[in-house]
Amino acid sequence: MIPVTPSISLDDSEVTFSFIRASGPGGQNVNKVATAVQLRFDARNSPALPEPVRTRLEKLAGSRLTLMGEIVLTANRFRTQERNRADAIERLVALIAKAAEPPPPTRRPTRPTRASKERRLTTKARRGTIKAGRGRPSGDD
Repeated sequence: MIPVTPSISLDDSEVTFSFIRASGPGGQNVNKVATAVQLRFDARNSPALPEPVRTRLEKLAGSRLTLMGEIVLTANRFRTQERNRADAIERLVALIAKAAEPPPPTRRPTRPTRASKERRLTTKARRGTIKAGRGRPSGDD
């Protein structure tokens, strides 16, 4: 079992791993050893996820979500399969935990008070008189 939150834990059989060759620098080792990990988790059909968490998770996953509803994470930061595997699980758990957080409360629009409107208008009028006085002096001397 993979614990996510106190109420959500994933079964090990829900997560599948495949090992691929990592890209980037690494010399000959990178061409011989498949150290990068590709984690697949079927979010759409997972019995461990409640429906609201599932919908938020699909939105959060973005481009990592396939058309079939699977989340695909690729981990290749480390040089060993074990650390990359742990990193992929950690990222999946963080993603699901973020989806399990309750959504923020909806914003209620507020209206400005009468005093704030009056302050804004008096300041506006004051700035207007200052700017009006900046014109060229008249030649009435």
